[in-house]
Amino acid sequence: MLKNLRFWGNSSSFVLKLAGFGLVLDQLIKYWIVHVHEFGAFGLTPVLPFLDLVLVWNKGISYGLFQQESLMGQIFLAGFTVAASIALWLWSVRSTSRIELWALALILGGALGNGVDRVVYGKVVDYIYFHVGTFSWYVFNLADVLIVVGAAIMVFESIILGKGKDS
Repeated sequence: MLKNLRFWGNSSSFVLKLAGFGLVLDQLIKYWIVHVHEFGAFGLTPVLPFLDLVLVWNKGISYGLFQQESLMGQIFLAGFTVAASIALWLWSVRSTSRIELWALALILGGALGNGVDRVVYGKVVDYIYFHVGTFSWYVFNLADVLIVVGAAIMVFESIILGKGKDS
């Protein structure tokens, strides 16, 4: 089984560049949020009537689920991120669909962005707070956006374009 395992494919450079771009952009913004503007010291910073910037440290996963206060829990989440990133990369190596490659690259870039946070800070830097009227969304970051957009593209390709349906 390992004999047939490939780590590079025809579109790997594309996936690497797009995921890398997402990772670098995500980390630059987070660096600015934490170290340059120091949002933690200022609290909420309004940007638009429905959008604020605020520093929130997330020790869990999406939507703040599975908060991990212990070092072992944080190591587990970091390890899971590494395993998921490897799986996404291996999936992309075998993919021949351009749409799927875009989606996988976005998801991989987002996963790596949040993974770097886990290694550097022991938690994820979240900073985008979306709200309209009484509706309030959770605080998230660019890496989360990349993951959600990538997943939405996968769903679009599967349902709308019919990929994976029996012929």
